[in-house]
Amino acid sequence: MTLKKRPRRIRNNPFSRSLVRENRLMIEDLIYPIFVTEGQNIKQPILSMPGIFRLSIDNLIQEAKECYELGIQAIALFPVIDKQLKSEDASEAFNDHGLIPRAIKELKKQLPNLGIISDVALDPYTSHGQDGLIDSNNKILNDETVEVLVKQALSHARAGCDVVAPSDMMDGRVAKIREALEEHKFIDIKILAYSAKYASSFYGPFREAIGSSVSLGSASKETYQMDPANGDEALHEVQLDIDEGADFVMVKPGMPYLDIVFRVKEAFSKPTFVYQVSGEYAMIKAASEKKWLDEDKIIMESLLAFKRAGADAILTYFAIQAARILQQHR
Repeated sequence: MTLKKRPRRIRNNPFSRSLVRENRLMIEDLIYPIFVTEGQNIKQPILSMPGIFRLSIDNLIQEAKECYELGIQAIALFPVIDKQLKSEDASEAFNDHGLIPRAIKELKKQLPNLGIISDVALDPYTSHGQDGLIDSNNKILNDETVEVLVKQALSHARAGCDVVAPSDMMDGRVAKIREALEEHKFIDIKILAYSAKYASSFYGPFREAIGSSVSLGSASKETYQMDPANGDEALHEVQLDIDEGADFVMVKPGMPYLDIVFRVKEAFSKPTFVYQVSGEYAMIKAASEKKWLDEDKIIMESLLAFKRAGADAILTYFAIQAARILQQHR
């Protein structure tokens, strides 16, 4: 058979496949989310996330050092707050002597060049598990919540974080946080807006990890997180956050929303992050433990899919494992 075009020719050899590879995953693309808790020498396993732990600040430092030595440029912090510190008004969220500000200060002392992303949201701090304040009818109070988020962002900025990441999905919070950062001379603090955060069922292990699942109970977050059926709405949300001063925008979850990642990057050409969330991690780990999937290969394929869709950076609980794999292939 005589053919002028044989696409398989360029796939015949490792060198030619490498030369024409359209997307590459690098260690610098990875951000490692870490759960922080009170105490000393604490390393609590999270049952639904094998290999992931709640770490006290001393162990957080060791984990962060490993990340930095591997070439991971940034970590994202998520607090596990003691029950007695949770309240309806989430006042612990902006305590300058609280868990996250202390963690940020220690990280910056030990690893000044590691990027620190701090989560700005109230669900770890509220007794009811919602990301916002509520009224007597359990309605989420948007504007009152934003006031607390601004206080929280300023607290983290004072501690020395590099990026504040509002993940709450309240309307107008990016503008108010940006305004406050400017007013208080934190002009170099970046905002990573969770712009297209969906009301997803993939967050279960995360909620177990931070202890909000019990507080939330059977309540829903559907009045502020996005409907999984909607795509156009995501573009509208992203546009608003960009206009309000976001430096980076986030799509969350990851794999089920690759189309949203692609559309956001195509529409705005803005630094676009994606979060490979706890449920995605748990599924891959479970299938790998049963030997149904090759763990290393499926991790790298899933991460490369985010790059192919247009993501500039990926928050993933596989960051350390993926970095080691990438180092082996350098």
